[in-house]
Amino acid sequence: MTKHEQILQYIHSLPVGEKISVRQIAKEMGVSEGTAYRAIKDAENKGYVSTIERVGTIRIEKKRKENIEKLTYAEVVNIVDGQVLGGREGLHKTLNRFVIGAMQLEAMMRYTGAGDLLIVGNRTKAHERALEAGAAVLITGGFDTEDHVKKLADELQLPIISTSYDTFTVATMINRAIYDQLIKKEIVLVEDILIPLEKTAYLYTTDPIERWYELNRETRHSRFPVVDQQLKVQGVVTTKDVL
Repeated sequence: MTKHEQILQYIHSLPVGEKISVRQIAKEMGVSEGTAYRAIKDAENKGYVSTIERVGTIRIEKKRKENIEKLTYAEVVNIVDGQVLGGREGLHKTLNRFVIGAMQLEAMMRYTGAGDLLIVGNRTKAHERALEAGAAVLITGGFDTEDHVKKLADELQLPIISTSYDTFTVATMINRAIYDQLIKKEIVLVEDILIPLEKTAYLYTTDPIERWYELNRETRHSRFPVVDQQLKVQGVVTTKDVL
């Protein structure tokens, strides 16, 4: 196993939410900072980590295909060029939906639940109530929030984020990101259709023709790869070759 692969394996073994750095990885794995940097970038491309400006690089949960349309709070920070005011330990969490807080507080809370992201302006009470309901908060217009709200976010491990963009722009940006994720979901990769070797039906070059009939009955397939003793593919046998 190469150093690069060892670093990727190490990063993958870290608990979700763990913060890493080039210097730390280089020291931990006994490699140069250049090698550590390349491995971290590769891990980011593979979906193991996310790098957030002014926060750093954190271990995130790799998305399964069926959840690719869901964003993490860390991704939201990058999408809206946000600043994390509190709750950094929860950046790896996935948001269920976002709620725009353009209504009275009590009405707003009826629509806000655990795993949501409340998009709202400088309404401190709304920030606090959303966190208590289990939702993260995205403050638009570049506003800050009270220190006790930031402390609550840290305690609950729910991010509270500030962005200079207005509410409409933020909602548009997040919607666009979700749409882009859905497009990615439609792309079929080899890994999606690949059948593992242990589940693959194949013939050896030394097999009698009866073996083809056996596999045909077992699998209902009519085409089988033919391999030698080293499992190197030599060709394909189909129905018309047998009949």
